[in-house]
Amino acid sequence: MATTDGFAAVFYGEPGVLGLLANGISAFLVLLQNFHGAHTGVPAVGVENILAGVHLILIGGVTQLLAGLLSFRKYDHLSGTSFIAYAALWTSYGATRIVLGANPPLSDLKANSSNGSLGLNSSTSVALLSNSSLAAPAIQESAISGLVPYIFISFILAFCSATVNYIMPFVFGAITLTLVFEAVGLVGRWALVVSGVLELVILVCGLYGATALLLKGILQRNVLKGFGNPLFNVLLLGTANKSSSQSLGQEKKKNTKYAEPMALGYISDTVSPFIFAFYCFGYMPNFFVGAIWVSITSFAQLFSSYYAYLREDSYHTTKFGLHCSYWLMKAWEEFVLSVMVGKEEVGGARDGMVGDWFFLAAAIVLCLLSLNTDTLELLHNALFLLLTVSTISQIPLQRYYIFFGVACCLFLVLSLYATFARQVNSIAEKALIPVGPQPLSTDTLQSVLIVLKRSWVKPQDLPPSSASQLPDALFFLCNGVAAMSAIHNSGPGDSFLHLAVPWVLITGAIMQLYVSRLAVQGGHRFGPIIPISYAAIWATWTWYRFAGFLLDITPGSAGGFTAGAIAFLVLNGFLMLTAGYRNLVLLALTTVMEVILVCFLLSTLDRLPYKLEIAMLAIFSIICLYGMLASLANAIFLKDLLPLGPPVLKAQKKELTERPPPPCPIANSQLTSGLITISKLLDSSGVCGIPTDTVYALAASCRHPKAIEKIYNIKDRPAEKPICICISNLEQLAAVRPPFSTLLWEFMRNVYPGGISCIVKKGEWLSRLGVGPAYDRVGTKDSIMIRVPDHTVTAHLCNMTGPLAITSANPSGEPDSTHHDMVITRLGHKLNGVLCDGESNEVVASTVVNCLKIDEGIITIIREGCVPAVKVRQIFEKVKTSVA
Repeated sequence: MATTDGFAAVFYGEPGVLGLLANGISAFLVLLQNFHGAHTGVPAVGVENILAGVHLILIGGVTQLLAGLLSFRKYDHLSGTSFIAYAALWTSYGATRIVLGANPPLSDLKANSSNGSLGLNSSTSVALLSNSSLAAPAIQESAISGLVPYIFISFILAFCSATVNYIMPFVFGAITLTLVFEAVGLVGRWALVVSGVLELVILVCGLYGATALLLKGILQRNVLKGFGNPLFNVLLLGTANKSSSQSLGQEKKKNTKYAEPMALGYISDTVSPFIFAFYCFGYMPNFFVGAIWVSITSFAQLFSSYYAYLREDSYHTTKFGLHCSYWLMKAWEEFVLSVMVGKEEVGGARDGMVGDWFFLAAAIVLCLLSLNTDTLELLHNALFLLLTVSTISQIPLQRYYIFFGVACCLFLVLSLYATFARQVNSIAEKALIPVGPQPLSTDTLQSVLIVLKRSWVKPQDLPPSSASQLPDALFFLCNGVAAMSAIHNSGPGDSFLHLAVPWVLITGAIMQLYVSRLAVQGGHRFGPIIPISYAAIWATWTWYRFAGFLLDITPGSAGGFTAGAIAFLVLNGFLMLTAGYRNLVLLALTTVMEVILVCFLLSTLDRLPYKLEIAMLAIFSIICLYGMLASLANAIFLKDLLPLGPPVLKAQKKELTERPPPPCPIANSQLTSGLITISKLLDSSGVCGIPTDTVYALAASCRHPKAIEKIYNIKDRPAEKPICICISNLEQLAAVRPPFSTLLWEFMRNVYPGGISCIVKKGEWLSRLGVGPAYDRVGTKDSIMIRVPDHTVTAHLCNMTGPLAITSANPSGEPDSTHHDMVITRLGHKLNGVLCDGESNEVVASTVVNCLKIDEGIITIIREGCVPAVKVRQIFEKVKTSVA
């Protein structure tokens, strides 16, 4: 135990503990209801179902969602995807139980009424049974349509987990079988007994797995069997695709800060179309509960968009955001048509909707830009394009549902394959499952796009893009769909208004709030002010123009909306001024919005020219479509391929040239004088920001223990977290002759220099290395972590100063600093200097390997960083073989 002091479990925690416990307890809740119904012969009703549903949402949903988010942060592809997918499953099933409790089937009411379990008198029972609205939600059919796709998804997750360990396959496999019998149990109660037995297996395996992970997190080693050894090697699935994107020059710098979220996005694209297909082919009389399942699944898909954004993946950020919006709006459209409006008004209600056309255009944009990825991605976008075509409102109603249902079937089959391929390839870090070659070379596609700008400019001559950032494409998408959906004739009917409310509200307000969150997260071009302002505008527009008719709000009684319209006009005037300093497309967008707001003001005064409003909304949508295409293309290729236009207003030259002085001395890493300056500051007991081969670090000389203590105050770093030492090369370590085994030396020779940090035993050799004065300030009582960066500047600096105590240059708990500007901005006022070297080589810190038991054939990955854990273990196995 002494050897692990300082490496607290709270810092290197295992979120899988939460995920496995959530699955086990959720299964136990359902088990209790199933066994109770089998024992008494009476199904759970009313409050019992409502309470069970609430517990499923809180435990299986919210708790497991937290586990998934933490797993993504730990670069755990499988756990992050699995836990969020199961969180959506348990939340949807819990919501279904709540609806079932509020609207029990008539057969259950009769059964419980006959034995008095409802606690109602006979007249009340008769009244309840005669109320046909209780059967309206079509709960059983909807639940089956939601459970079936999760059966296939759970099977894929169980199979993939077998390549990682042999606890999760049993948990996920039991969940798969449980879902089968839960689905059968909705029509035959005998299956619920079998389901209960399987849920007991989930509970037992989940508890064992959680215990094993908890002990691993505390002791930093595998105590109980199950984790660390897979059932079979993922490499047995195949060989890497020779025509991968890397061979085509398409592989970019790998971002290992967050797990890849693509599989999670495809899971959502499997569940939602299955539920729609089930409905389109007539197996569900209405979309009441189906809308709940699709909404929860779409919320999970929004997390895949968010984590793609954190990985600086503009393509998947936009794609999954688009798909999330599409499924949400289609779900609530069918809910309105099947529950609120009625079948007799469906045709007239749909004819007025034109928002589908913007989705079709956006799907074409994705198809075009996916020519730069792989064949699987292109096919997936092509089928999504087919989906958007199938839902065009002008298709005759009798053919609409058949067309839409068939398109959903094709789309879900390909999404299921994509889920498997992306998950396995993410785990293996190779293209083991075929995804096809890149349809079009990057240079060719760039040349095609650049024709729209200047046909004589070559792509490689373009400057790096400074005109678009990651959330911009989603911003244009949300506004474009909202504007197209807001187009209507001068006399809209009630059925149209019921549809228009979710269409405009979901994209214009709800999804745009998500865009504003992304803008806050990254501090990007627009900032949050424009998205959040437009979210308020579209929400108010929906409330008055569409919901107002349903709530009997007339122009004569809309004084508050008149004042609000004037306020929005003034606010948008400031947004126009801001856009003038940005680019021409944004200025045009805000200008047209000003005219739309004038129309909104006139509508509150009952003086609205409808043709002008329709024209402005159409122009607004066209601008948004071009803005989406240009922003996404520029962000993908990091070049100004498509023009967004120059700023109309120019900032004064004085404002551009005058900058505030830096808060601390800065030095250029490319100059010898810069290195000398920083080395002198370190030698005089200073703390400086320096570059490494991964991310920027704070450094203090080991000759000055008090400087190392300053690091804890500068970062607000917890005292129990140790600080490692950095040396220039392995020969420097060999010269002091530490008592390392042959196996440890050979392992270090294979990983140094590089992005791996090794934890070894402390000893007197540290004094000979030059760490003597700081012996008690670095590492733990018995161990020390050593870094040998593969970075020329850092190596030269260590040669000048001796060993350095280093830790990442960020306030504790915040993201790592990947540019010297980030170090200066966040911590410069507390530092004695910063060595500026531009953008860092990686976006995440080093991988930490515990080598304290290496002579026993055991190494532990304490933190997975820029070097994947699978690669570290491959190196170790090769070294063990060579030494033996």
